[in-house]
Amino acid sequence: MAEIIPFRALRYTAEAGDIASLTCPPYDVIGPEQRLAYLAENPYNIVRLELPDGDYAGAGAALRAWLEGGVLRRDTDPGLYIYGQEFEAGGERRVVKGLVCLVRLADFSEGIVLPHEETLPKAKEDRFRLMEATGCNFSQIYSLYTDEAHVTAARLNLLSSGKPRYEFSDGAVTHRLWLVNDREAVRALCGDFAGRKLYIADGHHRYETALRYRDARRASGAADGGEDFVMMTLVDMEAPGLTVFPTHRLVRGLAGFSAETLLAACAPEFSETPRENPDDIPRALGEQYRLGKKAFAFYAGGSGWTLLVLRDADAMERALPGKSAAYRGLDVSVLHSLILEKRLGIGRESMARQTNLRYTRSAREALGSVRSGESQCAFLLNPTRVSEIRDVAAAGEKMPQKSTYFYPKLVTGLVMNQLSGCRREPQQSD
Repeated sequence: MAEIIPFRALRYTAEAGDIASLTCPPYDVIGPEQRLAYLAENPYNIVRLELPDGDYAGAGAALRAWLEGGVLRRDTDPGLYIYGQEFEAGGERRVVKGLVCLVRLADFSEGIVLPHEETLPKAKEDRFRLMEATGCNFSQIYSLYTDEAHVTAARLNLLSSGKPRYEFSDGAVTHRLWLVNDREAVRALCGDFAGRKLYIADGHHRYETALRYRDARRASGAADGGEDFVMMTLVDMEAPGLTVFPTHRLVRGLAGFSAETLLAACAPEFSETPRENPDDIPRALGEQYRLGKKAFAFYAGGSGWTLLVLRDADAMERALPGKSAAYRGLDVSVLHSLILEKRLGIGRESMARQTNLRYTRSAREALGSVRSGESQCAFLLNPTRVSEIRDVAAAGEKMPQKSTYFYPKLVTGLVMNQLSGCRREPQQSD
């Protein structure tokens, strides 16, 4: 099953400045203005390498310059890293701790590392060109595992009971990092994963890119073992603080769109309850979530909205007879299959290109987009359950794009992985 190993992480030195000014979110959630703001605060911010704005050669040159100038340095001894996040969600303080390590790459067909979402060619090409130019993982892939006996959780809590190596807040999340290089502790943690599968939560594009990079290095005769591994943060899927937000759908640019016509077309398969106040959407959807119902809030402007609840239990089996029960039971599958594709004619290719469909995590933004006329209507969803992600991945299937949003995102820049020379460390072979 999963093979994890310690590594000599590449980290910032004091020469670079305060760690809080050197980190950033993952590349795919950073806008152009935000990127410039990070660089204005500190020119050594990791965004220069993680999101080079098409300047891949420049990112490679900057990495080499920072190494030569002592801005970045690899740790002397191999180790594992415990990464903690403390944040507020759902009106309560939550804490999540994950294990940062290297994971041996495995093709999806091997059933060791399992995906749950589709990917886009353009994003993978961008990540591949960056990896070719730098030979480095700057951000961690976020993966989940099962730990029914809570053995690993107990180890992580014990090993992170002391003062962290880093601790800072970005205003919404407090980030902490602990280094673990005790031989016995490392051996025990690595041994925990020998019988486990890993489920990718966030970072599908980066994982598929790592597979491509590995294969390209092998084909060119340049492989040295480092390309066989990729940096991940591993989190228990039953961790109390694990948080998944929904991603809402915005429809735009459809010729002849009519909210009344759409609702009439959906009536045979959905119950439709008109509601007066859009502020009640979260509460109403939450009630349906607790009941296990497949429900959406449909908003097309004005002061009211409509609660749509699937009432035809066999509709998804008829629509997707070749899919597993886990896939057919997803809220996002119901919405895409029975409404977006079947009723609005928005095909999968159009969804991928975001021609008539846009995504947002913010319910306020979704409603505002419709009110401003930018979008014709919005569908607000409940979050996907972590158990549903596991079951779809275990069935060998992938969810529609933007089915999940794990919060908070893993911060980039605390640790990095230089791919060259990252073979199995000697302390793991005895």
